[in-house]
Amino acid sequence: MREISNPFITSGYVSNDYFCDRENESKEVIKSITNGNNLAMISPRRMGKTGLILHCFHQPEISRHYHCFFIDIYATNNLKEFVFKLGKEIFETLKPNGSKFIDGFFSIISSLRPAFKIDSNTGAPTFDIGIGEIGEPAFSLEQIFTYLESADKPCLVAIDEFQQIANYSEHNIEAVLRTHIQHCKNSSFIFAGSQRHIMQNIFFTSSRPFYQSVGLLTLKAINEKVYINFVQQHFGNDNKVIPKELISTVYRVFEGHTWYIQNIFNELYAMTEQGETCTLEFIQESVRRKIATYEPLFLSTLSFLTERQKEILYAIAKEGKARSVTSAAFIKKHGLLSSSSVQTAIKQLLDKEIITSENNEYQVYDRFFGLWLTTVFGTGYRIQ
Repeated sequence: MREISNPFITSGYVSNDYFCDRENESKEVIKSITNGNNLAMISPRRMGKTGLILHCFHQPEISRHYHCFFIDIYATNNLKEFVFKLGKEIFETLKPNGSKFIDGFFSIISSLRPAFKIDSNTGAPTFDIGIGEIGEPAFSLEQIFTYLESADKPCLVAIDEFQQIANYSEHNIEAVLRTHIQHCKNSSFIFAGSQRHIMQNIFFTSSRPFYQSVGLLTLKAINEKVYINFVQQHFGNDNKVIPKELISTVYRVFEGHTWYIQNIFNELYAMTEQGETCTLEFIQESVRRKIATYEPLFLSTLSFLTERQKEILYAIAKEGKARSVTSAAFIKKHGLLSSSSVQTAIKQLLDKEIITSENNEYQVYDRFFGLWLTTVFGTGYRIQ
């Protein structure tokens, strides 16, 4: 376990001590995969899907009896890139098992043998292959599943941002994956995704290959009271004090989104000295610092948007959560051009994942981005 100087982890997974709650969700995941079932996990991005999966993978009943693999395919665009991700993850995870594993890996997945290299500096085996060198990705995928089926222990494969396969250049990828998974009896799969409508279409549309092939877990925010106790405990462990009402303030500003609140409390923990009490001014300063850090990224995002897209984006940011965005009242209030132009811009912003829609409410997807927009183009945010 890596050395921890700040208990509010913002990336990766460390141990149970730094993981907040998710007890019921963890039981559900472990029960599903240990009983040979596949699971679809759906939640907004940065709500804690990755942390939950890794937490479950580290539990003794899983880690002792299964090989566990986790890949994030958000940045992939085709089957070649998917094969590269999955092949590299299997190799890197099992590489510590030694040369016997490596020989067995490449004897079955022979099409990826060019990826086997020896690091000239350390002498350690590495997986190094250009994606363009994967000449027959469908064949390589078949070999990977053959390897999973022959592994010495059952395998658990988690694929994050699984909805990305709907955008692959290959139009039959769902059918190909479903066929392999259906015949792989030695493995269970977790399909995690953040775009609810696409994930629901993949798994619950009768004409799609993955129809009714999984259980469903919808991940929501951690209970506020539980998170308050978690924060106070870790502050108290280092003789630092933070009032409950301030924790609740941060929780409500970011609506319990795990990544955002963890980032803010990471900052607050660092700002608060031993024996000191965290104050509202600390929170205001930590949020200011965070959004300032990301300002170059936010400016870059705006530079790629059209005038109409920016106008509706500013309007949504000012509202916080915007309803009836094509109504005459909303258009007049925010000086927008027309209902049709708003509809077009909304669709484009949704496609770019700059805004999100839930229960007919629109919101800026990145909460820090939304706060920044209100400071630059609105009346400014107030945390109180």
